[in-house]
Amino acid sequence: MGAFAELHPVMQAFLATLFTWAMTAAGALPVLFTRKVNQKMLDGMLGMAAGVMIAASFWSLLAPAIQMAEEQGMLPWIPAAVGFLAGGGSLMVVDRILPHLHPGFGMESAEGISTSWQRSTLLVLAITLHNIPEGLAVGVAFGAAASDVGSATLMGAMALALGIGLQNLPEGTAVAMPLRREGLPPRTCFLYGQASGLVEPIAGVIGAAVVMYMQPILPYALAFAAGAMIFVVAEELIPESQRKGDTDVPTIGLLVGFTIMMLLDVALG
Repeated sequence: MGAFAELHPVMQAFLATLFTWAMTAAGALPVLFTRKVNQKMLDGMLGMAAGVMIAASFWSLLAPAIQMAEEQGMLPWIPAAVGFLAGGGSLMVVDRILPHLHPGFGMESAEGISTSWQRSTLLVLAITLHNIPEGLAVGVAFGAAASDVGSATLMGAMALALGIGLQNLPEGTAVAMPLRREGLPPRTCFLYGQASGLVEPIAGVIGAAVVMYMQPILPYALAFAAGAMIFVVAEELIPESQRKGDTDVPTIGLLVGFTIMMLLDVALG
């Protein structure tokens, strides 16, 4: 902890998002040994991922944004509202443009601009879209902790990285397993699964660097990351977790994930 605290915040964000990428890779590992995963378990884990992201959006992002805005003499609700809506709106635009395909759907259900890309590439891009706001959130949290304003702390940023890492496990599985069922070699499926998380270190470094050198936008940046994550929860994670018709298991998973992230943030942050 002491050595980590002495690192530059951008390096801290890079290492933290390397961890979240590694958790995505860990989620893809089972594809090397099996073609199937228990659907209820996967649905519950996707629900848990949604709960983690909802809790993180408030405790790790929106609450510090509101406090920072107050300390900077702003109306506290303006950066929170503007940043939140901008984050969700930006992800909506990317969702409309970036070609991607959600697991379990045919090529006719591919979203984004029309393309001739392979199905496997489109499946990876669907999860990659999830990981952009997650990496950004971790990076912004470490940049905010370095600013020494508001309630943002290094331990809080680390708690956020831990929570995001935990919820990345089912995302790696959600990419790799459908590819395995379609007959791709296990190693190829694993490579595709872990590749969906590689965007997180990139987004994390960008997020930390931007807020460190443009401190007045910190409240907006935190709220932006929160809005982007809530868009992913509402647009992708909750519908995907309930697509097979069982709503109880994903709902229980969401409650558990929310509680875990809340406890992590309150206990460590």
